[in-house]
Amino acid sequence: MLLLSAVAYTAWVLEVVLSTGLDPVQAYLSELAAEDQPLGGLFRATDLVAGLAVLAAAVLALAAFHGPGRERAGSGGGRPWAVTGWAALALFGAATAADSRLPLSCAPTSDEMCAARETAGLVPATHTAHAVTSSLAVLGALGGLTALTVAARRHGWWPPVRRYGPWLLGAELLATGWSLGAIAAFEAGRGTWALGAGQRLQVLLVALWLALLAAALRPGANPGANPGAGPGGSRSALPAPAGAAADGPRPDRRDPV
Repeated sequence: MLLLSAVAYTAWVLEVVLSTGLDPVQAYLSELAAEDQPLGGLFRATDLVAGLAVLAAAVLALAAFHGPGRERAGSGGGRPWAVTGWAALALFGAATAADSRLPLSCAPTSDEMCAARETAGLVPATHTAHAVTSSLAVLGALGGLTALTVAARRHGWWPPVRRYGPWLLGAELLATGWSLGAIAAFEAGRGTWALGAGQRLQVLLVALWLALLAAALRPGANPGANPGAGPGGSRSALPAPAGAAADGPRPDRRDPV
């Protein structure tokens, strides 16, 4: 699910080979999915798939942390960063899916009439709703990246996340700052400051993070992991299933020794 979300979330790279009529350096990424764009339906569909896929992955992970056997696995109370991270990714997924259902009606960076209507408040309410869901998606992505990276480094989980998570987080914060500054400049009438490039970098980094997390969670990624190991030990990504012992296999009761 995470890998599917990463692929769907980078569908915007199709603008390299498809004629969208938008400048990828200047245009909002959301403008690709605007209602008046010829390929808007395609990009709305891929955003919906991306959001629902990561939401499903996050819900499954949260269910594992709160499901039967979590006390034996040592997952209750001692994994707040992980639970917070998966909850943030669930927010990201839900907000991204909602974003796809609340598209812009037009492209303000390339359509002066659209920009004028937006400034005058004459565009549909979906423009405001879209801004809210987009902001929630960014917060969810940053929260998930931060919390799961901290969890990986604190508990000795997910070697790829431990190694590359901090670098991706730093780059994502810089790209987010660039995007926010460019949006403020555009709304103040001071140009776009390469708004499109900043947003595309921001989204690309999130997709890379989802792919990295998917790689870290694949079967066999943490051989010999033990959910009940101490703070410095290697552990599995999620709690042990119901009935599984946290401290290793139990002796066979038929064994007289």
